[in-house]
Amino acid sequence: MDPDTPVLDIAAARPQVSADEARAREVDLRLMAGELALVDARHSAGPTWVADLCCGLLPLAAGSASFLGRDWSTVPQHYADALRGRIGRIFFAGSWVGFMDVATNILLPQLHHTRDDPSNLRERAIALSCAFGLPGLPLVRPGELAAGDLARAACVRAFLGEPMLVLLESPVQGRFNTLLPPLLNALAAARDRGAAAVWFTFSDLVWRDPSVPATMRLRLSERGLVPTTRAA
Repeated sequence: MDPDTPVLDIAAARPQVSADEARAREVDLRLMAGELALVDARHSAGPTWVADLCCGLLPLAAGSASFLGRDWSTVPQHYADALRGRIGRIFFAGSWVGFMDVATNILLPQLHHTRDDPSNLRERAIALSCAFGLPGLPLVRPGELAAGDLARAACVRAFLGEPMLVLLESPVQGRFNTLLPPLLNALAAARDRGAAAVWFTFSDLVWRDPSVPATMRLRLSERGLVPTTRAA
């Protein structure tokens, strides 16, 4: 990828809204390789709509949204699906397929988008699982796994496949001391190879922690994304 091309470029983007929504929300967010945007979502209804916008999943009433130089509104569906294979995401609502075991939930998105040997992918998933404090790939269904281990598995799924964009919707989930160190390590490795990241947090601890290497800080409000500072 051209180093001058943003990983993510959202310009004055306003999602289409229904008649009963109070107001249109606008997003401006431009991330180059290696950048990390930390978003304070404590006073919002949730970050999922912004993450969906980054993935090209929301139709726009105005503005534009591009990933790796490709405008989501103009690329063919099959190409958009392939591009989404280069985005890692921790979903605020979990987004696990309940009838599949967690290992399959982790591996399946990458198996759909890669030509790599499945055994190699599995080995990398096991290594990531261990890095996040799991004994290996969980072979039970999501509902059978402890909440803390499921949060770790969500991190594994997000970073598997060396994504170029990582979207983290409240990844720590109250497990600040145990999840933050491996998460920061995974983020550092991803950014070193040119990925960008957006981290949405509901945690004051995360927002104020100096070890979180944010290159920009924003607040999510009813108006959209607003630039701010750590003290704000």
